[in-house]
Amino acid sequence: MSAAPRSARRPEMARPDGPTASLGTGPVRDADGVGPAQWVVCRTYHCGMTPATPETSAMPARRVLLASPRGYCAGVDRAVVTVEKALEQYGAPVYVRKQIVHNKHVVAGLEARGAIFVEETEEVPEGALVVFSAHGVSPAVHEEAAARRLQVIDATCPLVTKVHKEARRFAAEDYDILLIGHRGHEEVEGTQGEAPHSIQVINDQADVDNVVIRDPDKVIWLSQTTLSVDETLDTVDLLRKRFPLMTAPPSDDICYATQNRQEVVKQIAPDCDLVIVVGSKNSSNSVRLVEVALDAGARASYLVDDASEIDEGWLTGVSSVGVTSGASVPDDLVLGVLSYLTDRGYPAAEEFTAATETLTFSLPKELRKDLRPATA
Repeated sequence: MSAAPRSARRPEMARPDGPTASLGTGPVRDADGVGPAQWVVCRTYHCGMTPATPETSAMPARRVLLASPRGYCAGVDRAVVTVEKALEQYGAPVYVRKQIVHNKHVVAGLEARGAIFVEETEEVPEGALVVFSAHGVSPAVHEEAAARRLQVIDATCPLVTKVHKEARRFAAEDYDILLIGHRGHEEVEGTQGEAPHSIQVINDQADVDNVVIRDPDKVIWLSQTTLSVDETLDTVDLLRKRFPLMTAPPSDDICYATQNRQEVVKQIAPDCDLVIVVGSKNSSNSVRLVEVALDAGARASYLVDDASEIDEGWLTGVSSVGVTSGASVPDDLVLGVLSYLTDRGYPAAEEFTAATETLTFSLPKELRKDLRPATA
């Protein structure tokens, strides 16, 4: 979102209604909210780094600040494991509509194992198996799949599904829905498809100025799950100036992982000459981390898919480097960046933790029912 120029944004970054660690706790339930999960995805990633001390640092004047949490969120982990398990259970090929998650290394790894990524459902042979990506799809896509007799495994993140349900609920109650998000992003297209006649996408200042509603008493805002927390709230403030009675969503739409990754970057960025964000350019939450780092006081911040994309010139005159990664990034890519820095004289990373994440999601029910007892 670009609701307001950076110079106009509030200098304070932490807000009372901002990220909380408690969003990552609670019982594990099926994606449809029914009962305890039979098969639970739960991976923990450890970087193996220990805090640097003046006695052990090769260059005491230099620091590497490693953000935690970073990398895979529960929804991404669930989606990736879904494709992995589908390949094991049914064999190749397994078709996937769109990138399962927005990370080119993850996609390439799954392609090597037999996954075939397509842009549209019509590219999948009739009767074949198809996995829907973590970003969600519209009802029209489900209808297209049914018409082609496709075997569907829906790997939509349950937090995205929550926004879909909110959209259906408020459309049924005849609200005008203002969906804050990036026009053209798969998640936004999927959500808007739930109620196309009720939802208007708010992508920028022009959208805020030009939106037209029917009844100022019946308007609600929802949001894409991977946006900048602060920019979204800035956009909400602008919308509320036009529509003072606008309703907020029943619960946070921006997901816990997006909030937590942004929060720790806010904490380390003021102490960083440079923040390196590992993530793909089509990853909304990764791009937002670069913006958050700059807004929070980092002198420079860059997005890289892996260590090979780092420009050594970025390190000129840099004593403190922050490192983090988007929610669709496996931690081995972060370790590659840390090794790159170590090879250039930087000390072992100091890990800074802003929240502890414990949330997990069960695999899609379409897959769980077919899993062999040994793996279920």
